[in-house]
Amino acid sequence: MYAERASRLTGAVVWTNSPVEPGTGRVLPDGCMDLLWHDGRLLVAGPDTRAHVTEGAPGPWAGVRFAPGTAPGLLGVPAHELRDRRVELTDLWPTARARHLAARVNAAPDPASGLEEAALSRAAGTGPPDPLLRRIVAALEAGRPVAATADELGLGPRQLHRRSLAAFGYGPKTLARVLRLQRGLALAREGVPLAETAVRAGYADQAHLARDVKELTGLPPGRLLGRSG
Repeated sequence: MYAERASRLTGAVVWTNSPVEPGTGRVLPDGCMDLLWHDGRLLVAGPDTRAHVTEGAPGPWAGVRFAPGTAPGLLGVPAHELRDRRVELTDLWPTARARHLAARVNAAPDPASGLEEAALSRAAGTGPPDPLLRRIVAALEAGRPVAATADELGLGPRQLHRRSLAAFGYGPKTLARVLRLQRGLALAREGVPLAETAVRAGYADQAHLARDVKELTGLPPGRLLGRSG
C-alpha cells in the first residue's frame, strides 16, 4: 500500500510503500529525485527519463521526494550523474557519514519521519536552493517554450542547458516534456477526456499525447490509466 503526505521541507513529499504482494511496479518520470530507505539501507533515486520498472523487493519502503532541482544541493551530487540510476548513499558520500545518517534514520520512530528529519537537517546546513531553478520549473510547467524561458530569465541557451543538467539531470527540453507528461496525467486522472487533456496539457493533439505517454512510461494511455477514453 502506497501513502504520501506533504513534507515540512518546502516542496518535498514524504511517502511509504508496503507492497502487499510480489510483482513489478512502475515509477514514472517526474523531474524529481528521492532519498530512499529500504531494509535499513539508504539509497538515492536519480531523475528518470523513462519509467523505472521495479522488481517488487520484499518489505516496506520509505522516501522523501524532493522538488525538482532541490536534491543536488542537499546531496552534494549533480543530478545528471544520477540520471536513470538508483545508487546506495555510501556510493555518493564517505562511508562513515552515510552510515551515520542511516543509523539516525533507523533509530527514528519510523523510517519516513527519520528521512524527513535528515532532509530538514541537510537543508538547514546547506541553505535555500537557487530561486532561479524554481523559475525555470514554473515557466516550463506553464508550457513556455525553452527559448522563451531562457530569454525571460536572462540566460543564454547553453547556460540554461548547463544549469538544467546539474539541477534536474537533463536539459530543459526533456524537463519540459516530463512536466507536460505529469500535467497530462493529472488531468486524465481527474476524468478529463484524453482529447481535451492533450489540448490543455500542451500536446499538438491526442495522437501526440499517446505517443509521448507510450515512450516515457512504456504503456499506452488507456492501459496506464485503466480506461480507454
